[in-house]
Amino acid sequence: MRIGPYQLENNLIVAPMAGITDRPFRELCRRLGAGLAVSEMMSSNPQVWSTDKSRNRMVHLDESGLRSVQIAGADPEWMAQAAQFNVENGAQIIDINMGCPAKKVNKRLAGSALLQFPELVEEIIQSVVGAVDVPVTLKFRTGWDPENRNAIEIAKIAERNGIASLALHGRTRACMYKGEAEYDTIRAVKQSVSLPVVANGDITSPEKAKQVLEYTGADAIMIGRAAQGRPWIFREIGHYLQTGEHLPEPPISEVRSILMEHLVELHQFYGEPMGARIARKHVSWYLQAHDNEGQFRRVFNAIETPYEQINALENYFETLEKERDR
Repeated sequence: MRIGPYQLENNLIVAPMAGITDRPFRELCRRLGAGLAVSEMMSSNPQVWSTDKSRNRMVHLDESGLRSVQIAGADPEWMAQAAQFNVENGAQIIDINMGCPAKKVNKRLAGSALLQFPELVEEIIQSVVGAVDVPVTLKFRTGWDPENRNAIEIAKIAERNGIASLALHGRTRACMYKGEAEYDTIRAVKQSVSLPVVANGDITSPEKAKQVLEYTGADAIMIGRAAQGRPWIFREIGHYLQTGEHLPEPPISEVRSILMEHLVELHQFYGEPMGARIARKHVSWYLQAHDNEGQFRRVFNAIETPYEQINALENYFETLEKERDR
């Protein structure tokens, strides 16, 4: 899988997810087998660039691996400025968001709302591609609703205006995340353009990854929600695609090590009190398979400080490992 001049280490990509694919999570997923991790989306509105949230999303210069930064908006000029700003701050790839289904994004005509207006889609792509000297990619959905699937039209607009690769989620905006993703449209898009195409949506296991790649003909797969609390899924899929064999589930000791590393990185990256607050959702995802009734997670969510969070988790895992050894 190539994006412009960049050869990815493999064809496994971390999907951009708002509030989740921050720098600590991207670094962790790359270390555990992802070939590329796309940043959470950044607004193209320059009025919000000075907020703490935006500043955290702008730090790219000393990040490991390829640095792909997603931008969102509906104004072609603002989108061009956002692309330039992020390249100046270390982005090596700019990704345009035309896939987010969230109401607060769509009401500003950004994200997947843009799919209703192909002419505006073309203006934005032309503006962003013309503004920077790095590859520009596009993430989008199959259409606005099941009666208006226009992914092939959008893909052809992207191709003739210099987009370097496409990532397509197999749902329309109206579908949100309900039901099952469909891959017929991704397959049709791959057959309609010469660009690299990345398949996204409901890829939750090594077997599913292989099936989607074979059925769609896609060049890569993109994984989002399935990596929450399971960043090692990229290692598992990579191994299966290469060997046809399954890796064993990581032992409790490794889950503990990965989670504690992630926790400390969140605390350091965000500081207090934000680091402790953001850690709660990640810890909840990690422990879903072990804390079935959610008893510990409820206790953990009431903890306010990083020090107490670390102590609580250390005690939790010590207890869990003792129970497993009995």
